[in-house]
Amino acid sequence: MSSLCSVASGSSFCACKFCGSKFLKTTSQCQIITVHTVTQFTPSPVISCTESVPQGANISQITVDTEHGQSQSSNQSTSSTVLRDVHISANLMEDFLELAKDNTEKDLETCGTLGAFLKNGTFYVTTLIIPKQECTSNSCQATNDEEVFSIQNEQSLFPVGWIHTHPSQKCFMSSVDLHTHYSCQVMIPEAFAVVMAPTDTSRSYGIFRLSDPGGMSVLKECQEQGFHPHKETTDGSPIYEHCSNVYTNSNLRFEIFDLR
Repeated sequence: MSSLCSVASGSSFCACKFCGSKFLKTTSQCQIITVHTVTQFTPSPVISCTESVPQGANISQITVDTEHGQSQSSNQSTSSTVLRDVHISANLMEDFLELAKDNTEKDLETCGTLGAFLKNGTFYVTTLIIPKQECTSNSCQATNDEEVFSIQNEQSLFPVGWIHTHPSQKCFMSSVDLHTHYSCQVMIPEAFAVVMAPTDTSRSYGIFRLSDPGGMSVLKECQEQGFHPHKETTDGSPIYEHCSNVYTNSNLRFEIFDLR
């Protein structure tokens, strides 16, 4: 996959208004709206967002089973800067897998990009965009990037992450994945990559970022393309690591644009 940096019909989200880059929302402005999978690239006039979080809303940090860690990844953040928290819907990964099901059954990867708004120092992922794409069993190339950029720009979204499947592989970041993610993380330090590996019996998903400065420096200097090994980091840290600043939010709703 390169340059990315259903909900089933009947899902609901809380509709809010945006005025330029300013976020305006009150409890009285919220209303429940039915969302259907978008099949054209023209953005919907309605933007999904978080509702006011009531007492008892479930916000959970995503943890990793360290028993099945990868040799090139770490469970501890090495970031030299303080990362802002990121909230994603508790249903996001499951809904993406459902949309990717046809490709997964054919052993083809599927990719999507995640858009968020920033409020009070926290990123809230409210949009999943699945672009037109060319897929193989170990790669996914997004096409017509201008359609993705149009949605992000119109809705004032930050491209904080991307998600893709490994239909028949383990849950890890390939060298191609690392280069794809570098272009995201160099713009937004909180950028994260979600890998869905439904056939990996030890770990079905992972949420990763490049270690900083170790992994970021290695990728910055690497000029190779395709699948290839990377050199060790100068500080001895793994090239990539599990994100410790990403949380699932049971009250967060999101909109999906399926452009395929």
